[in-house]
Amino acid sequence: MSKLMHKPIPYGRQTIDDSDIEAVRQALGQDFLTQGPTVGAFESEIEGFTTVSHAAAVSSATAALHLTYRGLDLDVGDSLWTSPITFVSTANAARLCGAGVDLVDIDASTGNMCPQKLEDKLGRSAKNNTLPKLVVPVHLGGASCDMEAIRHACNQYEVDVVEDASHALGGLYQGKPVGSCEFSDAAIFSFHPVKMITTGEGGCVATNRKELAEAVYKLRSHGITKTDNEFLSEADGGWYYEQHQLGFNYRITDVQASLGLSQIKRLSTFVEARNQIADWYHQFLPTEAIPIRPTSETRSSYHLFMVKLPTEDIRRRVYDYLHDHGIRVQVHYIPVHYHPYYEGLGLTRGNFPDAEEFYSRILSLPIFPGLTEDEVKLVCDTIKEALGS
Repeated sequence: MSKLMHKPIPYGRQTIDDSDIEAVRQALGQDFLTQGPTVGAFESEIEGFTTVSHAAAVSSATAALHLTYRGLDLDVGDSLWTSPITFVSTANAARLCGAGVDLVDIDASTGNMCPQKLEDKLGRSAKNNTLPKLVVPVHLGGASCDMEAIRHACNQYEVDVVEDASHALGGLYQGKPVGSCEFSDAAIFSFHPVKMITTGEGGCVATNRKELAEAVYKLRSHGITKTDNEFLSEADGGWYYEQHQLGFNYRITDVQASLGLSQIKRLSTFVEARNQIADWYHQFLPTEAIPIRPTSETRSSYHLFMVKLPTEDIRRRVYDYLHDHGIRVQVHYIPVHYHPYYEGLGLTRGNFPDAEEFYSRILSLPIFPGLTEDEVKLVCDTIKEALGS
């Protein structure tokens, strides 16, 4: 096969149409480019889609994690547990709060946090008085973790739960939207270009806890309030505001929110397209490439379509071969404890064997709305060539 027979195929990319472009054009002509009404309108759409009570849109999913952790009082001396198979921002946001990070091994069949391993680790930690303040399961690839089991385990020890649902907007768990927070204190979404919908960069905190939402709203804008009944001193005039906490400039702009408002209208269509592409992969993949499938109680949004290959060496060979042929597959993710920064904090290789084995064989194939059946066949045929099958 010639390396020049087709345009490069990325593992993911944004889907922008004329309606998105027109929405942004109109936003640029409005009075407010930031701190205007469009952000609130976008948040209302997210609340409606997920059925959650409160949504706070911010500048990135990392910002959303950081604000949520701060809003739940994660601080120096506390600990947060998450999955080894996640992007480092899930853990980094805890370090920005001064907290320690530990990991819970995965279920090797899904790549998601294993509830039984979590329950066992919580039990051991309770005996040693080393329980975490927060547990953060990650919905890898768009398929929800077993949130009911995770919540049950954490409730036994009064540990809060935050879903890193950056991959999973539009997915379902037990027939309800991911982000409804039935089994968590908050859920985090990402609007990066390769995610379900995009605002360019952006993220969101979804929660049913009013006090947490109010903390996030304030912290995302420097810890400042302009609400009269929250003032601790008498207002000097209509311009008056007070800073109550050390916050951040984590605001999302009205321009970005206008793109999000346009995109969310097609979210269900995007998720349907991704599930159709997943069906094609299941039809055309060689038997040596084993798909990671969502559990029966989950409908994945399929941010990622991941396969397991027979060995680490074969994974490397397939990765290189596909890249040489213009198919930009990727690996998600290098385990958190493999990074020198976290090794320096005492997280060591060998302690999370299922995550390490999962990482050694996993490969993410192209998936995004607009990918055609012929392109999926091309990816699968090229994998067969790389395997020599």
